[in-house]
Amino acid sequence: MSIELKQERWRYPRFFTDNISDETAVVDGENARHISVVLRMRRGDIAVLCDGNGTDYLAELDSSAPENCVFRILEKSTNQAEPSIRLRLFQALPKGDKMDFIVQKAVECGAAEIVPIFTKRCVSRPDEKSMSRKLPRFQKIALEAAKQCGRGIIPAVGNAVELSKLETLLSPDSTRILFYECSETPLSRAVSEFKSNVDIVIGSEGGFEPSEADFLAGLGFVSVSLGKRILRCETAPIAAISILMNMTGNM
Repeated sequence: MSIELKQERWRYPRFFTDNISDETAVVDGENARHISVVLRMRRGDIAVLCDGNGTDYLAELDSSAPENCVFRILEKSTNQAEPSIRLRLFQALPKGDKMDFIVQKAVECGAAEIVPIFTKRCVSRPDEKSMSRKLPRFQKIALEAAKQCGRGIIPAVGNAVELSKLETLLSPDSTRILFYECSETPLSRAVSEFKSNVDIVIGSEGGFEPSEADFLAGLGFVSVSLGKRILRCETAPIAAISILMNMTGNM
C-alpha cells in the first residue's frame, strides 16, 4: 500500500458497518444509497469503514448498488480518534433545538455518551412520548458527527432522566464533576488526577438550584467553575469537554 494512500485516509468518506470480515465488508441501507447514488463512488474508490468498536478498515469499493455495496479490505488498524477516557455528559435539557447542537459538538469533542437530564430550572420538560420522538434525531446527529470527525464508536444518546435518579446511571468508579455557575474553584485545582471514566453534569439556561448542587456533592461530584464569564448552556459543555480532553492529553 502506498504511503500516500495511508496519509490521505482522513479525506476518504467514512461509514459504520458491523458486516466486516478480514477480507470484505458490506455496507447497506441508507449508507449504500449514499455511496452509490449521492457520492457516485465507483469500483476502486477508497473509503474508511469502522466496526463501531474502535477498529478502522481502509477499503476499496468492489461493487455498488443502492441496496448494498461490497468493499475489499486493504488494511485494518485501531482507530486513533478515540480518547483514553470515557466521558459521559449529563446535560440538563435546554429549550428549542439547542440539544441538537450540544449532541453534535459533544461527539466531535470526544464524549462517549450524552444523557439528557431534567433539573428544577429546566424550561423544556417534554413528556415521554415527545422524548421518544426526539431521541432518534439525537442519535442520528451523533452518528453523523462521529462519521465526520473520524470517531471509532457511535456515542449513545440516552433516555432523559430526572436528576434525582442520576445515581443509578453513574459509573461505579469515575471522576465526577459538576460545572456549577456558583463555584469559584478552577477545574485544574479541583481535580488533579482523572480516572478512566469521567462523568460531568452541566445545567440548562437557569443553572442549578443550590439543593441540586448539594445533592450532586453527596454523590461525589466536585463543583468547579468554567471561569468568570457565564457561558450559554450550549457553550458550556463544549468548553468543558474540550478542557477535559486537553487536561487528559486527548486534544
